[in-house]
Amino acid sequence: MQYKKSDFYYDLPEELIAQTPAEPRDSSRLLVYKRDGGVTEHKIFKNVTDYLRVGDVLVINNTKVLPARLFARTENGGAVEVLLLKRLDRDDWEVLVKPGKKCTVGKKLTVSDELSLTVTGITESGERIVKFEYDGIFEEIIERIGTMPLPPYIKTKLKNKERYQTVYAKTDGSAAAPTAGLHFTPELLQKIRDMGVEIAEVLLHVGLGTFRPVKEDIITDHKMHSEYYEVSEKAAEIINKAKREGRRIIAVGTTSVRTLESAADENGFLRACNGNTQIFIYPPYKFKCVDALITNFHLPESTLIMLVAAMTGREEILNLYKTAVGERYRFFSFGDAMMIV
Repeated sequence: MQYKKSDFYYDLPEELIAQTPAEPRDSSRLLVYKRDGGVTEHKIFKNVTDYLRVGDVLVINNTKVLPARLFARTENGGAVEVLLLKRLDRDDWEVLVKPGKKCTVGKKLTVSDELSLTVTGITESGERIVKFEYDGIFEEIIERIGTMPLPPYIKTKLKNKERYQTVYAKTDGSAAAPTAGLHFTPELLQKIRDMGVEIAEVLLHVGLGTFRPVKEDIITDHKMHSEYYEVSEKAAEIINKAKREGRRIIAVGTTSVRTLESAADENGFLRACNGNTQIFIYPPYKFKCVDALITNFHLPESTLIMLVAAMTGREEILNLYKTAVGERYRFFSFGDAMMIV
């Protein structure tokens, strides 16, 4: 069947778009959907342990969000917003600039006394290639002066930028958080380990493409954005052993799903690898590696709701979202969670 973008639309009242994260992290709500029997249950996120069992492997994405939004000035004093997208070399980056007309090739922008950049190129899609100049360590400067690139639907200023990081974030490189992981606390993760669940870490750097709308009417015409991923020897070993023994692989977030399904062979086994993935998952995709999913509630007509629909079926996911709206769940990045088992 050829699905249209409109097949993944649902009505969402604006007041259900979460503007601030839950405190504490694991106090957010959790909608659990059991595919075997079609049962829906409403819980608190820390109850996720009720749906895990000995031998399960929980796969998390340990990417770290860069405070990637910088405010710069042209030599004439004009204001320019710079958003770091992708590191190309030590000092060369692909960035998004607003307004673009001020940023022609050769233009120099000053962010602070210790950081400036020069536009060296323009991509086909209008992003800029820039070279940074700085005094000190680049990552430390960005950490100090950059702000978190929150999604456009979050209008409230984030008081603590660590709340847009998972507690297990390690490797700098994302322009957005892998938000399903925001619900975990160190204590909850320890409880999960103590009950005999293994935790495997993979990496996928989330790009801004994750927020880009599907513009094509027929979803198969959509060109998926590219994101960098890595699967380590250790993660592949943990997951492959579990697959051989018939144990469940539970992905935390759509980014973990995309990593696992990109790296898996036809039988669901992984090899240590890295690269860029443009995998686009939508019904009736047959999952090779992932058996269950923890995720947030996603935007209407987005590639993310299409991915989740591949796990439940299109009609089922729309019914679940309708239930979540009726139950006043909180949606999107700082919203509540869903577990599909």
